[in-house]
Amino acid sequence: MEPAGLTTPELYTITSAIVIGTIARIITIKEDFRQYPSYPNGYLIQIITGFVAAALGAVAIPALLSKNFVAVTFLTLALQQFRDVRKMEKESLSDLEETEFTYRGKAYIDGIAKTFEARNYLAFITALVTSLVISLLHNAFDVKNLWVCIAGGALAGFALLYYLQRFTKGKTIGDIAEVKEGKVTVKQSSLYVDDMYVSNLLGTDNAEKLFSEEGMAVVIYPKENHFRISLDNFGQRQAALFEACRALGVKRYQFTRKDYVDGKVMITLVPIKRDMDAFIEAVKKCPLLESTKKSHAVMKTNLKG
Repeated sequence: MEPAGLTTPELYTITSAIVIGTIARIITIKEDFRQYPSYPNGYLIQIITGFVAAALGAVAIPALLSKNFVAVTFLTLALQQFRDVRKMEKESLSDLEETEFTYRGKAYIDGIAKTFEARNYLAFITALVTSLVISLLHNAFDVKNLWVCIAGGALAGFALLYYLQRFTKGKTIGDIAEVKEGKVTVKQSSLYVDDMYVSNLLGTDNAEKLFSEEGMAVVIYPKENHFRISLDNFGQRQAALFEACRALGVKRYQFTRKDYVDGKVMITLVPIKRDMDAFIEAVKKCPLLESTKKSHAVMKTNLKG
């Protein structure tokens, strides 16, 4: 028995699009070394919001085909819902700042919040395109077999998802810089990494001994000079420090400092887990914040014209 006002093809179209859109959101939820979102509650929240986004995209085309133009206006709810996801993530991460080993920083939190908002758009667009292709195959091209239409819609949806994932994939520090182990030395209560001054806060014998015996450091070398624009940004350095601290833990002390001459950036700490490979990998995989990225090609100006 069909629901009132909803035909069997429309029911199959909406259901298929919702499923494909929700799967798209599940695919884009990544549990990596940053361990965010947290499992399982963070996953559940993101899957449910992805389901809602997919549902909004799935019903748009059937509503238009049935000439129910008033129903399409609810798409404005989608924009509000996605903005609420971004706001929720930003508030949640900001509330956690005081509990972390070190601050994420406002720039990093803003980037994470934007990412979660964008991933709900992926679910919405994937469901919308899936619904559109199924409807076109069934109505415009007169394909009678609904399963063929659904297969075509799913193929189009996943192909679009693959493209959008590549399009929205951001760069990391490892893409613009080399990350190498640094040599930690302590001289007269001052901390140095590769003979570059970092801090004079090691004022006690215990602090000097702790850093001398257990301190670790990495040095970030920009691959090109203009990459210093991103690496010199305080928000970017804070994000890299946070990821290092999150990956290794902090027994005590953590510092970051930049070299004003050649653009090197030092990150040093006394970790709970002593693993230099993990330290380097955490820094290399730290996302390049959108607020710090600059297009070198766009900034070239033709002054001859």
